[in-house]
Amino acid sequence: MTTSTISATDSRLAVAALGLTQIIGYGTLYYSFSALADSMAKDVGWSSEWVFAAFSISLLAGGLAAPIAGGWIDRYGAGRVMALGSIAAAVTLAACALAPTPFTFGIGLMAVELASTFVLYNAAFALLVQINPKTAQRSITHLTLIAGFASTIFWPLTSALHQNMTWQEVYFVFATAHLFVCLPVHFWLSRMSGNSSSSAEQATAASHFVVGSVPAGRTRSAFVLMVSGIALISFIDAAILIHMLPMLGALGLGSVSVLVGTLFGPAQVTSRLLSMLTGNRIQPLGLALISSLLVPVSIAVLLWNGTWMVGAVGFAILFGLGVGLSSIVQGTLPLALFGSNGYGRRMGKVTSARLVSSAAAPFAFAFMMQHVGTVATLVIFAALGFVGLVSFALIGRPMQRVLVREPS
Repeated sequence: MTTSTISATDSRLAVAALGLTQIIGYGTLYYSFSALADSMAKDVGWSSEWVFAAFSISLLAGGLAAPIAGGWIDRYGAGRVMALGSIAAAVTLAACALAPTPFTFGIGLMAVELASTFVLYNAAFALLVQINPKTAQRSITHLTLIAGFASTIFWPLTSALHQNMTWQEVYFVFATAHLFVCLPVHFWLSRMSGNSSSSAEQATAASHFVVGSVPAGRTRSAFVLMVSGIALISFIDAAILIHMLPMLGALGLGSVSVLVGTLFGPAQVTSRLLSMLTGNRIQPLGLALISSLLVPVSIAVLLWNGTWMVGAVGFAILFGLGVGLSSIVQGTLPLALFGSNGYGRRMGKVTSARLVSSAAAPFAFAFMMQHVGTVATLVIFAALGFVGLVSFALIGRPMQRVLVREPS
């Protein structure tokens, strides 16, 4: 099936199906870990800190593997890669559950996060681009809205399962979900995203390519600026999300910090819903600027008035809005700036930078809070957010100069 034969109904079905697999993927491979970590630590004889350290190393390994996944996606089609990734996710979850020693448990956990690189957002976004580049921006927005409920569903679901099962049995249930739900969906979607083989099909597909807005001579510098901005914002997001409750407690909010923290999720989904309802009238670079501005501004609000309930609530809402938009930006900005040709490879590099920075963020934030204090740490992270904003802003300057000179 080529791009030209895919109807609007097929595209909507693809987004809905991917939404289901992304909820299962993020829920089982990422969000479930925090609910099972204590039991894992007891079984393998590690402290909880060491288990989370192993998880961070696993995320780092997944980030380093992301460019390889991106290359395979461009070469073989995102659907095929995601189908194989579903099998890998099931096998690695089972292997992790069966690990007989702490060392093999750590290897199994790393394998789980390596498999996740082939089934989560970077692959899903590429699949939507390969299905229909012209509508991919809207489809990515819809997908992030659906997948945003992964934590809402899987945190309580994992806890409920764990009340009657061991963490190993829960992982076996999750492995079954990848085999019997995600694999058939990804196999079906592979028919839409498979690379065209004949010259006639390639010519037809070429007419549906999205051309990037960055001038040919400036792609390298623009790509570096884009990756830098995404990595910095991801670094801040990951650090604050992991440490949100202790951070708010350190600022004197006490038990109220839990209530404030619950506002993050709805704010994140709201920003994606607003983006969807506006019909993507704001271009991806504009969304990147808004997202990267909201994050440091939210920290500034917290520093200015965080000991009051109003200030803390304002922080949670603004931060959630910014994080929600950043998920959309990660998928739509590379497409808008550089086009659909080679999108999988670029997304692999973007995902690599994002995961590597996210893996380092929790440790860096905890270390700085301990040695320089919570307030000083937040000031530094707010400054990093503004550096990310500048990175995105600099992308637009060369394009503006080209547009001014173009009539001559």
